[in-house]
Amino acid sequence: METRPALSIVIPAKNEARNLQALLPAIREVRPDAEIVVVDDGSSDDTAEIARTHGARVVRHPYSMGNGAAVKTGARAARGETLVFMDADGQHPPALIPRLLEMLEEGYEMVVGARTAASQAGKRRLAGNYLYNRLASLITGHRILDLTSGFRAVRAERFREFLYLLPNGFSYPTTITMAFFRSGYPVGYVPFHAPNRQGKSHIRLARDGLRFLLIIFRIGTLYSPLKVFFPASVLFFLGGLTLYVRAILTSGPRFTNMSAMLLMSAIVVFLIGLVAEQITTLMYAHAAQASQGENTHALERRREST
Repeated sequence: METRPALSIVIPAKNEARNLQALLPAIREVRPDAEIVVVDDGSSDDTAEIARTHGARVVRHPYSMGNGAAVKTGARAARGETLVFMDADGQHPPALIPRLLEMLEEGYEMVVGARTAASQAGKRRLAGNYLYNRLASLITGHRILDLTSGFRAVRAERFREFLYLLPNGFSYPTTITMAFFRSGYPVGYVPFHAPNRQGKSHIRLARDGLRFLLIIFRIGTLYSPLKVFFPASVLFFLGGLTLYVRAILTSGPRFTNMSAMLLMSAIVVFLIGLVAEQITTLMYAHAAQASQGENTHALERRREST
């Protein structure tokens, strides 16, 4: 009977043949016992062949489906009880993997390799990541050191609970981080300095920066809708109240159309947030039940196989 590995290292890759030649041997030196799963996301170079040459399992997409889609494919294909996700571009040092795994043993369900400020490529990206981290920390109530890092170790069964939430693009780290906090799973961080990327990045700041920002607000409504809708409701209420007070001071006690509209909007927005909060709670409860059922079936299959 085939032995199930304790650790699987999942590497999404698109046209990363050159970088994999150096990365895969370095991973083997650190964890020779790990299963390495390279997800070839429609590469046009020798990514798949190089990965197989170095003993990795290769799962190939017939065309490029996105970084998030490759991560989900790798998570489904991996057999390890613990998963480590890392990029193929050489920015994530394999030497940090043992520290990530040590923190998992300390009680964390997911540990993220957090890039230091000196690692960021340029002031604009540094400012953007700082903004993302601050907004996400405000929404979750937890300090988030690196919202968008793709270098992380996680319990496989926990990660798979949220596969249906993960987008196919580059924003999967944002989504999985917010989902873990929402479900009460502890998340830890290990700061590290990321070297300059080898090769050409697939992320464009102008195109993907706004997308990341929109995703933060989308996940904010998924994480805790009232934290988004309630402040908006308060702003509408204060705006309507201000206009009403001004009307009293200038022309007597009467509602203007604008003040009435703003006050009504405040009520509607608050009620929408309240309903969304209940829906979110029910959704996560359903996900927990579904995950528990899947884990029970998996345990029964293991018992039958033995």
